[in-house]
Amino acid sequence: MAVTSIMIVGVGGQGTLLASKILGSVAVTQGYDVKMSEVHGMAQRGGSVVTYVRYGDKVHSPIISPGEADIVLAFEELEAMRWASFCKKGGTLIVNTQRIDPMPVVTGAKKYPSETVEQLSKSEDIRLIPVDALSLAKEAGTVKAVNVVLIGVLAKSSGIDKDVWIQAVKDNVPERFRDMNIKAFELGYNA
Repeated sequence: MAVTSIMIVGVGGQGTLLASKILGSVAVTQGYDVKMSEVHGMAQRGGSVVTYVRYGDKVHSPIISPGEADIVLAFEELEAMRWASFCKKGGTLIVNTQRIDPMPVVTGAKKYPSETVEQLSKSEDIRLIPVDALSLAKEAGTVKAVNVVLIGVLAKSSGIDKDVWIQAVKDNVPERFRDMNIKAFELGYNA
């Protein structure tokens, strides 16, 4: 199998690292060589967090360059704008339509860009999948499950059996949160 390159981007506290662990676990169970790397913009909630996950028969590096990602999974609209250029031609950009104000917006120094998803939808080079993951996470019982909702959306087009994904969620989420997260996964998968 050729190498599949996926970027997971969001802000601190959104669960991007858990999402990458679930994705990596799924790829390992399928017998793939998996490489992962993460970059933290600021070491606190609200800072940009980027995770690279690459899997295939043989992966030499976890790093993904602009124009190389098969999928960019964006947990927030501004992060989608920031990292969309990493999506290759014909790639997929899955975007949570939630907006989280960065510090310059909170302090009033800047305004949140308007029409971010609308701007992204103008690109004919990528397949855009906007998802209101926050509403689906609330429906599952916790706003903290946005990450697992988005993993569900990703899983739907992965070609990997749904039960493998559900097992990876079970294996990576504390027992007391499993039911909510499985529901979140299902809602994302069926979105």
